[in-house]
Amino acid sequence: MDLDSIECVSSSDGMDEDEIQQHTLHPHPHHHSDFSSAKPRNGGNNNNNIVGPTTIAPATSVHELLECPVCTNSMYPPIHQCHNGHTLCSTCKTRVHNRCPTCRQELGDIRCLALEKVAESLELPCKYYALGCPEIFPYYSKLKHESICNFRPYTCPYAGSECSVVGDIPFLVAHLRDDHKVDMHTGCTFNHRYVKSNPREVENATWMLTVFHCFGQYFCLHFEAFQLGMAPVYMAFLRFMGDENDARNYSYSLEVGGNGRKLIFEGTPRSIRDSHRKVRDSHDGLIIQRNMALFFSGGDRKELKLRVTGRIWKEQQNPDAGVCIPNLCS
Repeated sequence: MDLDSIECVSSSDGMDEDEIQQHTLHPHPHHHSDFSSAKPRNGGNNNNNIVGPTTIAPATSVHELLECPVCTNSMYPPIHQCHNGHTLCSTCKTRVHNRCPTCRQELGDIRCLALEKVAESLELPCKYYALGCPEIFPYYSKLKHESICNFRPYTCPYAGSECSVVGDIPFLVAHLRDDHKVDMHTGCTFNHRYVKSNPREVENATWMLTVFHCFGQYFCLHFEAFQLGMAPVYMAFLRFMGDENDARNYSYSLEVGGNGRKLIFEGTPRSIRDSHRKVRDSHDGLIIQRNMALFFSGGDRKELKLRVTGRIWKEQQNPDAGVCIPNLCS
């Protein structure tokens, strides 16, 4: 289905288009850490730089030894080697058909136990240290941490294509605005009207995305049509541009109605760490069956005219009573 077949007319409190142009965001340059892989000894005096036969190589050189020559990823047990001592990871061993990629000799089933032991003794900074992570981990714990590190880059939340762009939040906001031409609004309330001339055509490609800026954070409002089993449905949900722990500080409501009826959904926005498809398939949002959507639209039910309103608020903890108090923006 063509995206041109659905029209989104939006209004929100806050900036108009000219003001949005003046608030252009630029990705922040990454701040590099002062972590060093090798520390000078003897009070910092490092005048003797000659590496003799008995000198231990710097951690950076050892780390290079642990890099698989085929996929360039860090190697973890079992680390394989050929008869000439060339190493590679277990994943790539099957890819090279049991032939050493360096000398073309048969690999066999030789483990490089010495290199595995050396890896156990290493402590390395998280690979996202340049993005702000201060943690240092034993070599074999580092990979697990990096998969959940709060400083790891975010994936572009744009749902209309398989966008592979990653970055921090300011960079992604600018990317959504400049590259995907996503509508940007300031304010914590919204009032959207979705119009579609032929509501009987429902495909997974029919979707809309709007970004809202409030409470110093960014939120993605998704609206789309897709098949739920045999029934076509419309769904709206909110995602938070940040981590899950921070997303829990906010709540939102969505409301749709017409002809004296209404549907209301309240929930917590999902982090963009969760993919668009994961959130949609969990049905965590306002879901409107097509027959109900056409009833809300009124008229002869041949054209979809849905008005979705909503608001975002921040939950504030009351230290005396131990309860959350909604903080509504004015």
